[in-house]
Amino acid sequence: MTVTDPSVDVAEQPQSSQPLLSLSTAAAANLATTTKSVPQMQEITSRWLLRMLPWVEAAGGTFRVNHRLTYTVGDGQITFDTSSAGVRIIPGELRELPVLRGFDDPEVLRGLADQCEQREFEPGSALVEMGQPADQVFFIAHGKVNKIGPGKYGEQTVLGTLADGDYFGDRELVESQDSWTFTITAATACTVLALPQQAFEEMVGRSAALQAHVERFRTHSRRPRNKRGEAVIALSAGHTGEPELAGTFVDYETNPREYELSVAQTVLRVHTRVADLYSQPMNQTEQQLRLTIEALRETQEDELINNPEFGLLHNVDFQHRIHARTGPPTPSDMDALLARRRKTRFFLAHPQTIAAIGRECNRRGIYPPSVDVDGRQVQAWRGVPILPCNKIPITEHRTSSILAMRIGLEDEGVIGLHQTGIPDEVEPGLNVRFMGIDERAIISYLVSTYYSVAVLVPDALGVLDNVEIGR
Repeated sequence: MTVTDPSVDVAEQPQSSQPLLSLSTAAAANLATTTKSVPQMQEITSRWLLRMLPWVEAAGGTFRVNHRLTYTVGDGQITFDTSSAGVRIIPGELRELPVLRGFDDPEVLRGLADQCEQREFEPGSALVEMGQPADQVFFIAHGKVNKIGPGKYGEQTVLGTLADGDYFGDRELVESQDSWTFTITAATACTVLALPQQAFEEMVGRSAALQAHVERFRTHSRRPRNKRGEAVIALSAGHTGEPELAGTFVDYETNPREYELSVAQTVLRVHTRVADLYSQPMNQTEQQLRLTIEALRETQEDELINNPEFGLLHNVDFQHRIHARTGPPTPSDMDALLARRRKTRFFLAHPQTIAAIGRECNRRGIYPPSVDVDGRQVQAWRGVPILPCNKIPITEHRTSSILAMRIGLEDEGVIGLHQTGIPDEVEPGLNVRFMGIDERAIISYLVSTYYSVAVLVPDALGVLDNVEIGR
């Protein structure tokens, strides 16, 4: 009787002397072709933005957006420098104020920034009250405030919400003996900086350049304009008989914005030994190139959203940047974002933000139907699809943003920019150029993609900022 030691692996036990009647699986595997997949990649996403944007040719690498002459400029957000000593406005950011747009004297801007006073407000306290003298401009460094005014029937109504980077009182800064026409109350604990009108006027008195700049601004601000800030086109309507008709012309901006194509590039390296000997049944160079292109397209979408020069999050007009009233993305917030433009084609949000929208709808017993987009069922609001995009950042405080946009040249919307027909093109706007083989037998390919994005008119793009997704 033979006893088998259980501590000895079966593979290590002596083979039976009885001959095999068929080929073993271990031997057969040497001749078989393994069934395999192509290389997989977790970084690949749906890239809805790249798929939904209409792509327009940018011949010469530049696309110019011409507008009617607009007198209202500088409606941006303020960036702050935070340190242990407190909060301070970065001097150059003061040029986001309409009255200081285009003013480039660094010493004067630094002097104005130094005159700003830091103040703290508790929730529910008033920053300014209606009827009081409007003698300072406020910059919100942190927190959220509500702009409150009288309603039609005497009740209080919320006129708007302001948060990090917003400001108010800039119009009153260049006028004298104005009073506040609204009340501002802190919805959360707030840190604000205030620039007194007296300090501004003293700086105007000391700087001839600033004085001339302010006078030009005052001249422009008195010119007739429509509610969008564009120069008025004089028309006659509702008349009878033969009155003298108004004469007019449509003036254009003299310095329209130009978008230059940006680029994402990398050098793909493949050893000749790998390309020669290990390209069956799958071509190694093709698979390396496929995954590299996928990574470049992911970077391209990230740039279209987050690039500080042309990215969508950084190019939303101040008038179309709103904030969630209570924190989470409620149906009311989604309606406010949707109502600010015509023909909104889609919302774009981080998947976790979309989940937060669903929670708020469920909390209120609202169950919006999904819609079909390119054969896929996606969540929607008022019939407008909410498309996921993980490139929209989530802050450390668990807040994010929701973009809404109209697209297309014909609708004066958001468009993607690229140039096709470039040398060695393998996809629209993307080429692969052979760079040679070095002395180490490594083949190099330069992989490049060229792109940008343009907002044709300000109301084509809007954002709901500071959306809390952690509740």
